[in-house]
Amino acid sequence: MSRGKFITLEGGEGVGKTTNLSFIKDYLQQQAIPVTVTREPGGTALAEKIRQLVLDKDSESISDTTELLLMFAARAQHIQHVIEPALAQGHWVLCDRFTDATYAYQGGGRELSIATIALLEQLVQGELRPDLTLLLDAPIEIGMERAQKRSAFDRFEAEKISFFTRVRNMYLSRAAQQPDRIKVIQANQLLVNVQNDIIEVLTDFIK
Repeated sequence: MSRGKFITLEGGEGVGKTTNLSFIKDYLQQQAIPVTVTREPGGTALAEKIRQLVLDKDSESISDTTELLLMFAARAQHIQHVIEPALAQGHWVLCDRFTDATYAYQGGGRELSIATIALLEQLVQGELRPDLTLLLDAPIEIGMERAQKRSAFDRFEAEKISFFTRVRNMYLSRAAQQPDRIKVIQANQLLVNVQNDIIEVLTDFIK
């Protein structure tokens, strides 16, 4: 049995990841590809508890380094118990955020050392990297306006615009450095156009 492919969906707040995640899942299943859908931080019982800790804006103040280590702790569980087993069974894994988000939020947003993140990435993931990353990108104001309509803000969403500007810039910088893997999708167009762009990328990838 051939190993599955690992696809991640990235982007800032309010870019439509949830809507497009289910669209991608449906599209892959229509191509008779078995899909495992998961998310970060999360994906296992323990990793979901870590997610709650990290997102809770009413908990004790979390230092930036603690936040970074918690993200990778959750990721280590996620890889061992969900991602690797699914890939080994030939499933394609579709993940809502992965390590690019750590570079963007903790590296860009929190301005932590990129070298430290790269070190943790190697420690936790070994050779595992996404085969394809779809980066949904939209101007910060549009994304935040959408996010406000959705629900009460979590600890990240309550950050200042300057934080999200750094997040977005880091995402786009990584996409420019790794154009073969990271495909930027303009998320501020009509949903039908966003999804046409996604299909175009996936069709090329499946070929």
